[in-house]
Amino acid sequence: MNIEVPAAVREPAAARASSLGLIDCDIHPKVRSLADIRPWLADRWWQHLQTYGQRPRHGFAKGYPFPKSQPAAARRDSWPPNGGPPASDIDFMRAQLLDHYGVEWGIMNPLSPTGQGDQNDELSAAMAFAINEWQVECMVRPEPRLRASVVVPYEDGAASAAEIRRRAGDSRFAQVLMMSRTAEPTGKRRYWPIFEAAAEAGLPLGIHVFGYSGWAMTSGGWSSYYIEEMTEHATSCQALVTSLIMEGVFERFPKLRVVLIESGFGWLPALGWRLDRNWKRMRDEVPMLKRAPSEYLKEHIWVTTQPMEEPERPEHLADALEWVGWDRLMFASDYPHWDFDDPRLTLPAWISPERRRAILSGNARTLYGLG
Repeated sequence: MNIEVPAAVREPAAARASSLGLIDCDIHPKVRSLADIRPWLADRWWQHLQTYGQRPRHGFAKGYPFPKSQPAAARRDSWPPNGGPPASDIDFMRAQLLDHYGVEWGIMNPLSPTGQGDQNDELSAAMAFAINEWQVECMVRPEPRLRASVVVPYEDGAASAAEIRRRAGDSRFAQVLMMSRTAEPTGKRRYWPIFEAAAEAGLPLGIHVFGYSGWAMTSGGWSSYYIEEMTEHATSCQALVTSLIMEGVFERFPKLRVVLIESGFGWLPALGWRLDRNWKRMRDEVPMLKRAPSEYLKEHIWVTTQPMEEPERPEHLADALEWVGWDRLMFASDYPHWDFDDPRLTLPAWISPERRRAILSGNARTLYGLG
């Protein structure tokens, strides 16, 4: 396969920056401290946090998992000069990311502290509500280019559905957000109220990697190294996609759209092939499936660019993208994290200008209905 670099992308990256038409699908805002969400927490839960704190399901995990050379898993230049953690200062984020790269729209995915996956479902719901209010009041209101995600207490399906319906119709929210490591396989019926409410509201369901499931990420126990955890994101997402398909989620909720965030995508074709092969031999076990598993995958799954696989031969990446669908890939910077992707450099030069525009903005504009 001979891949030619288009003349339009052979110019210096800096010269292309102003014409990216960029939509960033993975920005991680951060509160300066829990005090930032105090206005939206009932006294009971504020006192609970001060006295007992949170109780994540990962009781075995101790300390912060990321490399100490990258505090808070962030770029070292992303710490605001006026204090606070990275992505907590809207003016600094505006200068360093939104204005610097000409971002038209940015989808926020708060990761912590959000209460997602906490052992205490009521606390989880209270914190999800508070972080959603904080996103709107402290991020979207002063910076209209940003869009919030509906953080949900996903281990409580009913409470999650209520939070989604509370935000339905509010254009400041672009999607529903949950994590990839859930207490049970993601397609299980305990999570169906989330899928029903998201489809009903017309909101995509963003599933970001990580999460506190209470289980080791491997089938054999706890890993030794951070690099194992980072690589495992692909396998956890293979499991959740398989569960969603085989449990009949997409048959039950045909309008549900799922965005896999920060999981890569090179593994999708092989998963589709394997599922189809096994389904042909054992389709009687899952009569609710009316089509081959790969067809559900191609119709209902979107992916983000960060991290993008980098094979030695570019045609291998091109083949994978052909299978996944060029209209299913959306740009994500992962700001302000240490593995941030610069939009001027992240896409291979051989991708055509038309497809480049679709990845950098067009696909997300269509999925999220952004003007």
